[in-house]
Amino acid sequence: MNTLKNTLAGILVAALLLSGTFAKAADRYYYQIKIYHLKTSAQEGRVDRFLQNAYLPAMHKLGIKDIGVFKLIDVPDTTDRKIYVFIPFKNMDELESTPAKLLNDSKYLEDGKDYLDAPYNNAPYSRIETILLRAFAEAPVPVMPNLTANKVDRYYELRSYESPTEKYHASKVKMFTTGGETKIFKTINSNGVFYSQVIAGSHMPNLMYLTTYNSKQDRDDHWKVFSANPDWNKLKVMDEYLNNVSKNEQTFLHPTAYSDF
Repeated sequence: MNTLKNTLAGILVAALLLSGTFAKAADRYYYQIKIYHLKTSAQEGRVDRFLQNAYLPAMHKLGIKDIGVFKLIDVPDTTDRKIYVFIPFKNMDELESTPAKLLNDSKYLEDGKDYLDAPYNNAPYSRIETILLRAFAEAPVPVMPNLTANKVDRYYELRSYESPTEKYHASKVKMFTTGGETKIFKTINSNGVFYSQVIAGSHMPNLMYLTTYNSKQDRDDHWKVFSANPDWNKLKVMDEYLNNVSKNEQTFLHPTAYSDF
């Protein structure tokens, strides 16, 4: 009888632990990054007005908040201007159901008419690039930055780490999660908004994250602290993490005046 009780107790504990694991996984956000590619300043203004006056208000009404809208600090090609829109979703159902909900919102349709009803020969953008991401379990939700500078002065860094193979990618993800790289960013107060794995996009296998700073100098100072961190210097030379990044891409952004952060 005691053996049976012990067995049942063990099964119950395992079930509780397993359910906790699933709950933790279910609580991880999905992120969408939409990159508008724009040929002219007129297109840029049109997309700005749509995002500010129609899209963000409609998304807020649906309960989707903390949406970031950013532009490049330096624009290398004025015929390919870019607007980055970061949208956090609590789950995949919310992500999938949102477009239909927007199209059923009469105010959204009216406020965004200039953009939504644009004629084919006067399109508001040249294309939209979309990246879909899943938050790391160790950073399951977006965190709004605690910054004091005016938005126009802020300096945001979006990083992308591509790996040579899927196995190397798994190694880099592990380095960020159980390895502790994400924790180091938190320790030095880099104001990370999200840390995530790319699950669909044009650059894969890949992970991306966004850290934020009051200024470029603030950013440079934080990276010096990161580079000198003893935990980082131990982590980066461990055999299991060697050669797990084939391309490190840095994109420097500033938020628009109407961005949520």
